[in-house]
Amino acid sequence: MARPFFLLLCTLWLSSMASAAVVKHTFHVGNHTLNPLCKEQVVVAVNKKLPGPAIYVHEGDTLVVDVYNDSPYNITMHWHGVFQMLSAWADGPSYITQCPIVPGNKYSYKFNVSGQEGTLWWHCHFSSLRATVYGALVILPRNSRPYPFPKPYREVPILLGQWWDANVVDVENEALASGKGPNNSDAYTINGKPGSIYPCARETFNMKVSPGKTYLLRIINAALDIQFFFKVAGHTFTVVAVDATYTNPYHTDVVVIAPGQTTDVLLTADQSPTSYYMAAHPYISAPLVPFDSSTTVGIVQYENSSSTEPIMPVLPPVTDTPTAHKFYTNITGLTRRRGYTPVPQQVDERMFIAFGLGLDQCLDNANCAGPGNTRLTGSMNNVSFQLPSKLSVLEAYFSGVSGIFTEDFPDNPPVVYDYTNATAAAAFTATEKSTRVKKLPYNAVVEMVLQNTAVVSTENHPIHLHGFDFYVLAQDFGNFNRETDEKKFNLANPHMRNTIAVPVGGWAVVRFRANNPGAWLMHCHMDVHVPRGLLAAFIVENGPTPSSTLPPPPSDLPRC
Repeated sequence: MARPFFLLLCTLWLSSMASAAVVKHTFHVGNHTLNPLCKEQVVVAVNKKLPGPAIYVHEGDTLVVDVYNDSPYNITMHWHGVFQMLSAWADGPSYITQCPIVPGNKYSYKFNVSGQEGTLWWHCHFSSLRATVYGALVILPRNSRPYPFPKPYREVPILLGQWWDANVVDVENEALASGKGPNNSDAYTINGKPGSIYPCARETFNMKVSPGKTYLLRIINAALDIQFFFKVAGHTFTVVAVDATYTNPYHTDVVVIAPGQTTDVLLTADQSPTSYYMAAHPYISAPLVPFDSSTTVGIVQYENSSSTEPIMPVLPPVTDTPTAHKFYTNITGLTRRRGYTPVPQQVDERMFIAFGLGLDQCLDNANCAGPGNTRLTGSMNNVSFQLPSKLSVLEAYFSGVSGIFTEDFPDNPPVVYDYTNATAAAAFTATEKSTRVKKLPYNAVVEMVLQNTAVVSTENHPIHLHGFDFYVLAQDFGNFNRETDEKKFNLANPHMRNTIAVPVGGWAVVRFRANNPGAWLMHCHMDVHVPRGLLAAFIVENGPTPSSTLPPPPSDLPRC
């Protein structure tokens, strides 16, 4: 019986190998002139498209993307949410895993997408260029395996974005020089189109539907700094996945989605056959900060319907935190999905990370906009992370080069205080600007308490961890108290994410297994907060076997 069993294993292995493919794309990143609103604007785009090309692969495939930098700026490309198991060199964040691709040069990103299914995306990870350099990355089940929900009639990517009638690099540089936030965007977009209710708007995304059919909307928030409420007039959604992990079905009429997050929903065309607006406008958790409160729209149009003015949905108020919190906390993980791993019960590394915005004194006679000539700064445990410039963190670690970073990122804030009390927090504004990383043993189970602070103001921050999905055990408002809040942990079926919207004036607890060697960035996905230092980095050590050891860098890895 041993030989037939062996032959069966070989057959299954060969079948699995045969089903995997090498998927190749070529990205030419360069200037492109667009006119979505009232004037022509030169932007950086991929292959002269906004959004850029959608990438479709099957689980187990290898993806190769040749990126040519024809733009006037340095660039890198990040494959948001892809694990990059043993391919950390392809992750893309500038000065963390690679030096930038300078103008006129190229780099081939090559990586495998095993162990993941669902909606992810790709974007530039240098400066604020991801405002126009982004696109969908969809990982389909291998071998025509079914979804764990009814098969949809059609699948439609919905990418939410922001548009400036300005050069976004100049917008960011002006904000950094002044020490305040950037100028508001001029419009929000659905699949690159602002929609008909903006003055001068030239294009509106139109989705044709057949009565009675069900559609899978793959919603991606590619905006730089805005969380969105998203609705389709007269229709409801069933959430079936977030951040490329399946969820238990959750029925809702509104989706809340933070920058960096993805949400898959089923929408059934079960209403009167006419036209309906899909619409998105901001969820603003810090209303004292100036923001654009406008609305972007697309159209859901039933086949053979008369041409009438689409019906507009009633969106929640832009400051509706209860609706946002209800959405985020009602999602649970689908435990009967393929590859599901129960929550690790034993924790090896516990971290308490107090993070948010503060104020730093401006030096060198700079004139900054903050009180007392200060500028906004971001920090985690009072460390305002400084990206290196001579060598990436991963290259320095792999080659044993000293002087690029130190391995002493603190597990706890230096001072314990009433984090969400604005009066108490105001005393703790000073930060240390440094490149401090946290080293993790291979396979360690890490639990992080992510605690919002009110040093400048409380705000809902979307925190993204590269290289991993994490279990979202709990989230709530106020200061985390382990004695009482640990009772709220969902250890049975928490949902998993790569980007968690930490509640305004509150906290979230996440847990993950550090089984992916490399250097991994963790940062706020509100782009305005990244150059101010609201980020940290982890180094995960190699495991004990060749299959758990990071290979050397590819020969064409860009050099600083």
